[in-house]
Amino acid sequence: PGGHVIVAVFGPDGPMQCSGLPVMRYAPDALHAQFGDTFELVEHASEAHRTPAGVEQQFVYCHCVMH
Repeated sequence: PGGHVIVAVFGPDGPMQCSGLPVMRYAPDALHAQFGDTFELVEHASEAHRTPAGVEQQFVYCHCVMH
């Protein structure tokens, strides 16, 4: 209890694959749901990341606290 977790994932508009492998994509609420009710979603942010190949990929960051 009282611990923090910060997780970065591909966002809902992120790629379907990364390095040829399928990926999971999450909106903040869906990612928070993966941790269950023990965790409170404190804040979240989205970022558009540009790869070296020039492709834009959406990332979502979530900060949760365990109760």
